[in-house]
Amino acid sequence: MSHSVTTWYLEQTSRADLAPAAEPPAEQDVRIVHSQSPSPEFSRFLYTAVGADILWTDRLEWPYARWAEHLGKPGTETWVAYERGTPAGFIELEAQPEGVVEVAYFGLLPAFRGRRIGGHLLGYGTARAWDLAERWPDVPETTRVWVHTCSDDGAHARANYERRGFRLYDTTVTEEPLAENLGPWPGAGPTPAHAG
Repeated sequence: MSHSVTTWYLEQTSRADLAPAAEPPAEQDVRIVHSQSPSPEFSRFLYTAVGADILWTDRLEWPYARWAEHLGKPGTETWVAYERGTPAGFIELEAQPEGVVEVAYFGLLPAFRGRRIGGHLLGYGTARAWDLAERWPDVPETTRVWVHTCSDDGAHARANYERRGFRLYDTTVTEEPLAENLGPWPGAGPTPAHAG
């Protein structure tokens, strides 16, 4: 069984394009931390916990060595949002040739969506894409930041990118196999105590 997937490609071509979001209220105690020690276990946890219900499947078959190799590439960074010490979501940046940086992955765990964390994390992470070369001496200065999102992603994904200053530059429509929602387990998501 397959389904139609629309993919939108968006970009910023100047640091001035970035429109940061307001930070979540102080009582949420949201912090964004650079995960500086590459950890395949932690990155795979983030990937599956954020992406399971929106059908992220391309990295599920990666063995440990491939995760380690990917995370160890110069200019690859993971920034993690925590709410009260609990991982809430992440943004992964990947340096590419000629000063291009891709927002390779971005998202929140289901229980943390709708809590004003996503816009803040995306704005903060995109700013880190623009200053990536300051942390990686062999990576050229950023001239373009791009991302793609699709109709399988959250209902507000594209609008969040556009509010942060990304502009649409291409759209594709493809037929893709309908993947099973693999978890982190069936029914994962906000509980009444955390729904907001």
